[in-house]
Amino acid sequence: MPSTVSVKRLGYRVAFRGLQMRWAIQRPVTSGVKCVITHGDRVLLVRHTYGLRAWDLPGGGSRRGEDPITTARREMEEELGLGEAGWYAHGRLRGTIYRRRDEINVVRADLSSPALRVDPVEIESAAWFERDRLPLWVSPFVGPVLAGVFGGGGPGADGAIAPPPTTLR
Repeated sequence: MPSTVSVKRLGYRVAFRGLQMRWAIQRPVTSGVKCVITHGDRVLLVRHTYGLRAWDLPGGGSRRGEDPITTARREMEEELGLGEAGWYAHGRLRGTIYRRRDEINVVRADLSSPALRVDPVEIESAAWFERDRLPLWVSPFVGPVLAGVFGGGGPGADGAIAPPPTTLR
């Protein structure tokens, strides 16, 4: 008999495929956050149990009227047990992925401890990486976000970070 985690993961995958079909037809604008979580010189990346499954920055979708810090607290508490971290806004970017137009707010938290409480249903893996030694297979937003956070001065005067160079369909 399959475990509860396996069944829930399957549910996430099926729901994600359904959303992809909806996005292909409606091409919606979505709003969410990508969270840059650091511990010293290391950055946290996750692999979700659904979607592209490449290493990615943790994050999630914003609810209607929800500000980015509140979204980060809610999503990171659910996924990693980090809701109470000291979150602050760092910039934003826009891009197209899975035929939906994403408006992503980048938020950051610098942790004093690398301890996490990973949700095994949504997160397949979570790992700390040196900023200059990231894995080869990362999602399209990882490079632009980290370059905006750690690169030559961060976001532009309007708070925007350069979008990813490619899009996923």
